[in-house]
Amino acid sequence: MTPLIGIEEEYLVVDPATRHVTPRAAEVLAATSRTLDLTHEITKFQIEARTPPTTALISIGHHLRAARKEIARAARECGLAVVASGIPVLGEVAPAPLTEGARYDNARAVYRALHDEISICALHVHIDVPSPEHAVYVGNHLRPWLPTLLALAANSPYFAGRDTGYASWRAISWSRWPVAGAPPYFASYADYQAALTAMARSGALMDPKTVFWDCRPSPALPTVEIRVADVPLDVNDSLVLIGLIRALVVTALDAVARGDLGPPIPAELVRAAYWRAARDGTSGSGLDLLQGDLLPAAALAHRLFDHVRHALDAAGDLEFVEEGLDLLILRGSGATRQRRAHSWGNGLTGVVDDLIEATVA
Repeated sequence: MTPLIGIEEEYLVVDPATRHVTPRAAEVLAATSRTLDLTHEITKFQIEARTPPTTALISIGHHLRAARKEIARAARECGLAVVASGIPVLGEVAPAPLTEGARYDNARAVYRALHDEISICALHVHIDVPSPEHAVYVGNHLRPWLPTLLALAANSPYFAGRDTGYASWRAISWSRWPVAGAPPYFASYADYQAALTAMARSGALMDPKTVFWDCRPSPALPTVEIRVADVPLDVNDSLVLIGLIRALVVTALDAVARGDLGPPIPAELVRAAYWRAARDGTSGSGLDLLQGDLLPAAALAHRLFDHVRHALDAAGDLEFVEEGLDLLILRGSGATRQRRAHSWGNGLTGVVDDLIEATVA
């Protein structure tokens, strides 16, 4: 049976005159249609779109395009624009203007200056799984592949007016949080629960919703949530990543059913692979955590595709994902496009102009 998928994508509101991010997300949301699931996020720069559960990638694409189009329309009505970028390209962003509310006030007291660069936008993918225990073991199986997904999704090379030298600065900025990045390996669900209990005692967790690992049992839904990707600039890239992620989850569930709880790859190797993926994106090389090879990003992407080929075929996604992945590798991720736009000679304002256009293209 093909599992249901639910998606969350986050976007930034910008002033089309200055090209800076602007804390007017509430104003844009107020101008949007109530027929779509659009909501605020942790900062006043951000808007989140959510899709209803479905098994069809084509349906997800319809919902994401409709959401982007509607947010862009509402933004124009307010004299603003919206961009799909993993982190703000221009603007006074630190400390970030947090959305009001008791939960965010509490988070500010707990995490303090970690919130200064919290204006980050990601693609979150929810996949139905039989239980939270299955979700933990799926995380074990996905750990070797998360850096490759990160490289394919990289879309945040510029931050607050400077070139970071990375393809995904969002991933680097986010990694400073106490429960972020790749999940640890867990030999049992009891180990996972014990770890969360100890981290809560330390103060690193406010509640289960602040488990921010890139693969985690959802605290509110019967799903595993994969949150490794920058928000892609192109919806087709989002759909390719979503198809690969569901196929990884299905492949992992099949392995778990056979008693395979996943390879216990050392956390320090996963962290190194994350760093390399965030730095190079699709334009460089990355570490194959299963075989220990340093390979071009394209070769790692093809290894991932081969690993999940059967699950893609069973879901009816094989041809679409194969063609979309080949195109993504050929032209590069959103980070490649941002750097290309910068090379046209209009600096970072030109990058933001291209993001505005490409977000709803």
